Amino acid sequence: MGNLFGFIYFIVNALLALLIWAIIISAIISWLVAFDVINLRNRIVHSITRFLDAVTRPVLRPFQRIIPPLGGVDITPILAILILQGLRIYILPMIFGPLQAM
Repeated sequence: MGNLFGFIYFIVNALLALLIWAIIISAIISWLVAFDVINLRNRIVHSITRFLDAVTRPVLRPFQRIIPPLGGVDITPILAILILQGLRIYILPMIFGPLQAM
C-alpha cells in the first residue's frame, strides 16, 4: 500500500511542477507578445498560447479577482507559483508522509 501512495505522491507532485512551468512559460510568452517579439497571428504561437491559457486560467483567475494589475503588471502568476511551491514542499509531504508510513 505504501508504494501506491508513493506513486500518487509522485503524480501529484509532477502535475504541480508542470503547472508551475506552464504559468512561467505563459507569462514569458505574454511578455514576448506585449513587446512584439512574437506574433499571435502565427498559428503555432496562437495554439500554444491558447493551450497555456486554458491550463493556467483556472489557477490564476481567483487571484486576479482579488488582486488587480499593479500599474499594468499582473503579479498573480508570482503569487500562484509561491502557493503551488508551498503545496509541493510543505503540504504534500504532510499529507502523504503518514499515508506512506502505513
